[in-house]
Amino acid sequence: MYADGARFLAPRLRSKPPPVGTGRGVPEAPNEIDTPVMEAGHLTDAAPTAMRGRLEERLRQSPALAASLILIAIFIALVIGEGLHDVLQTTVNGLSLGAIYALGAVGLTLVYGILKLTNFAHGDFLTFGAYMAYLVNVTWGAPLVVAVFWAMAATALLGLLFERTLWGPMRRRRAGFLQLILMSIGLAFLLRAVIQWFWGTEIRSLDVDNTSSVEFLGLRVGETELIVIVVGIVVIAAVGLMLRYSLLGKRMRALSDDLDLAETSGIDTKRVILYTWIFSGALAGLAGVMAAATTNIRPELGFELLLPIFAAVILGGIGDAFGALAAGMVLGVMTEWSTLLIDARWKVAVGFVVLVVVLIIRPQGIFGKAKAI
Repeated sequence: MYADGARFLAPRLRSKPPPVGTGRGVPEAPNEIDTPVMEAGHLTDAAPTAMRGRLEERLRQSPALAASLILIAIFIALVIGEGLHDVLQTTVNGLSLGAIYALGAVGLTLVYGILKLTNFAHGDFLTFGAYMAYLVNVTWGAPLVVAVFWAMAATALLGLLFERTLWGPMRRRRAGFLQLILMSIGLAFLLRAVIQWFWGTEIRSLDVDNTSSVEFLGLRVGETELIVIVVGIVVIAAVGLMLRYSLLGKRMRALSDDLDLAETSGIDTKRVILYTWIFSGALAGLAGVMAAATTNIRPELGFELLLPIFAAVILGGIGDAFGALAAGMVLGVMTEWSTLLIDARWKVAVGFVVLVVVLIIRPQGIFGKAKAI
């Protein structure tokens, strides 16, 4: 029996000779037949997967890039569906609206970022600036340029007044978040009532030419609207440069990141807070004049603009001034784009649809950091 088994195993043992050059203690060289080989199909499938993974990681790390790609995709889709001329025309209209949103949003987000104050009276600051311009431009008959500077100065002084008499004392008494919100809502109603007491509820207009227009590359733009776009873009760029490079801007951003740490490092926080109110009030006054120049003046003007401004603040990241500037422009353009698809009466709702979608995907906003607010 053993002999038969030996004869059965002998051919198999002879069919697999030992590898050449191996000895005791030396590992056997791998057999070429047993070595796994990646086929060409696997390489073809792995390359797109790795590229897709790197792209997803890049988009997660740079939400602004993702938002830009989405905007470009929406623009291309609208051009295909509605035509290049109509899309560009609504884009121009959206730039003027976006400039108003951006200028209003940057002051609101700075106040929140530094003082953690949700100022619901900010919209009525815009209304106050519009009526101050009306006082100078229509009642006194001065040029609109003078009215703009007067409105900015008066609104900045209004912000300083409330800081000295209202917000500063409440901070020293350590008023709670809910108390400050209720006070800002009450202040909004108070400002609106004072405006109605002086000027009434009738609709008024600035002394501007809203009928003349200019044509450029087949696009028709009103002269007043064009001025608003140019002034808005220039001011937005100046605000961004100031916040990025000036000493005051760096101190504002330092206070927005951590007020206690900024005070410990030697920054005069009280002075920076006063400058923040001046800055916020002046930009609110300018935004109010720009809105009044393109539409009309009424006591509810600022309240109607407040909700889109809040949307721009949240969309750009609460407390992020650069995010508020960018989100305001984007929100204005997308609001006007929506009129190509839906009735213009519903365009305000589009901004909030965009806001809800962004918050579901990225709760801290496009430019905001993931932190509790």
